[in-house]
Amino acid sequence: MTIRNKLRNTVTLAVIAGSVCALSSCDNNTSDESQMTLPTQKSELTTADTKANPQSTDSYPTTNIDHYATLPFFGELHVHSSNSPDAYITGVRSSPEDAYRYAKGQSINHISGIKISNRSPLDFMAVTDHAEYMGILPALSNPTGPLANTWYGKEILSGDPVRYQKATQKILFSLSGTPPKAIAEITAESITSPIWQGYVELAEKYNEPGVFTTFVGYEWTLIPNSQNLHRNIIFKGTDVPALPFSAFDSDKPEALWQWMEQARANGSDVLAIPHNSNVSDGTMFALNDSWGNPISEQYAKLRMRNEPLVEMSQIKGTSETHPSLSPNDEWADFEILQELLGGQRIGKISGSYVREAYLNGLALQQEKGFNPFQFGMLAASDSHNASVPVEEDNYTGKLGVDATAESRRGGSFINSQSSLYGASGLAGVWAHENSRSALFEAMQRKEVFATSGPKMAIRLFAGNYPKTIKATGLPSQELYLKGVAMGNVVNSEHLVENNLPLYVWALKDKDGHNLQRLQIVKGWYDKGELKEAVFDVACSDGLSPNPNTHRCPNNNAGVDLTNCSVEKNKGNTQLATVWRDPSFNKDQAIFYYARVLENPSCRWTTWDALRNDWPLLDNVPATIQERAWSSPLWYHPLSQQEDLTKNHRTANTVTKNPHPPSLTP
Repeated sequence: MTIRNKLRNTVTLAVIAGSVCALSSCDNNTSDESQMTLPTQKSELTTADTKANPQSTDSYPTTNIDHYATLPFFGELHVHSSNSPDAYITGVRSSPEDAYRYAKGQSINHISGIKISNRSPLDFMAVTDHAEYMGILPALSNPTGPLANTWYGKEILSGDPVRYQKATQKILFSLSGTPPKAIAEITAESITSPIWQGYVELAEKYNEPGVFTTFVGYEWTLIPNSQNLHRNIIFKGTDVPALPFSAFDSDKPEALWQWMEQARANGSDVLAIPHNSNVSDGTMFALNDSWGNPISEQYAKLRMRNEPLVEMSQIKGTSETHPSLSPNDEWADFEILQELLGGQRIGKISGSYVREAYLNGLALQQEKGFNPFQFGMLAASDSHNASVPVEEDNYTGKLGVDATAESRRGGSFINSQSSLYGASGLAGVWAHENSRSALFEAMQRKEVFATSGPKMAIRLFAGNYPKTIKATGLPSQELYLKGVAMGNVVNSEHLVENNLPLYVWALKDKDGHNLQRLQIVKGWYDKGELKEAVFDVACSDGLSPNPNTHRCPNNNAGVDLTNCSVEKNKGNTQLATVWRDPSFNKDQAIFYYARVLENPSCRWTTWDALRNDWPLLDNVPATIQERAWSSPLWYHPLSQQEDLTKNHRTANTVTKNPHPPSLTP
């Protein structure tokens, strides 16, 4: 074994803990002839067929007649390779090219020594390595490369673990400053520019319109005082700026957005996606800007032009909501991770979760006339192994320190309990074709959804739809012609019989578990108070929501924890309904989004335990209910519509065309 390989395989947590802290501070078989009529009292549910045929050919349109025929595409917009410093120093050697190969269904080498692959290919991917020192550690480890004769190159190539540790710590500690400062000796443009151009070339190499779409992207990595403020930057095309804008250029998100404005003006359309608000210590959705000033209209416009989406679920936790923020939501405790990166303390809850941000956005809109938190929702993995480990029974860890089942039972310098990580998630996009322009434009208009891993499809519309529908749903063209897709703002002009009918539909992953219930999450502003509620709107197995509690009866779908088998005759392939809010008030500002839950199944920690004959962990649940979330629809009374249209470039108010023209920034 060479000295370099010995170093790679003997790097201990003691060696890397201080270094990386800087960066991480680091269906059931029933015929669809069986229909049920849900009650129209109180909960005002429409008739819906919740007994879908698993073999139905109506699951997805089979032809694409025009742009009204949108399809759900599933992909990954947040994955790292060995070009990210935290991945490299934990032994990961999988390349950006490996990430694309993995996404296309090929197997790649894993740090644990095995080959890994997903069961089915993805539709799209962006490789988003950290802009800060992107590809520098691999370059420093190349004895014939341009950095070999720098002090850092000599130390890393010395073969001495102590010298290696000292050099890597100096590099990564430079990220923890306020602001962080790049080491000039190893970040000259002559070094960084070819590395960045390599991402552009790889994206072009692997892009296959109609089959697999690649996006050029990177991560802007800012983590002051262990407060995660990271964003992934995604470009529409490959005509991109000469270099990424990193936290070395500015530690202010506002400066990043201004750079994006200039890039867009120069012909590089781009958007940012913040992630892991759950470990932002209350700063991701704070009500002040980076200088401590109250959020202004100018701030709201700038943020919404550049940050139309949020990554709401991933390996390091789900950021939908928190039990203390949503005590009446029985499902609010899903995959919660509160410990800030570096494992030193628990972060603040308020300001860290998406649903609360949606509520605060309503208040700002009502009281000040602007909303900086009008995001669509996506999910991603944030894997640092060039993989997308989102299958519970095929979870292979986040990065080098949790690559084996044994290591996942403990913790690391990043978080004290790796078992709290979730095998999540995927981004879902409704688009008319699998191409850069179609997918990117769908993201801009927020016609997107998040899943905790399975390829479940979900969509939400508001409009004048039939009161009786089947679980197979309505044709795509009818949805657009008669209503408005998720991600939009609607107003009083779109009411039907003084209410806002919501069409919501979900389809299970063809290889996943059956669906148990379909829900609407509502938030509203009521005379200065912010309120929320969760409604079950369609139930599996012929059941109906209780008209008083708005909850489905338990379908009693069980899991055998001795082998992780599930009851396949419980649950449904599809669920759909047109729902009318029983408490709708046309004078209130409201948001709605949909959520669908699978039947329970084994969590990845249970699979690890069974395969190794270990006892189940007591700090995490043995089972999980995988889920998907739609982006919201925002309802505002007509009197507010003019201000909303003016303030939000991407909040397209009621367009029948699912591909509206771009608006001028």
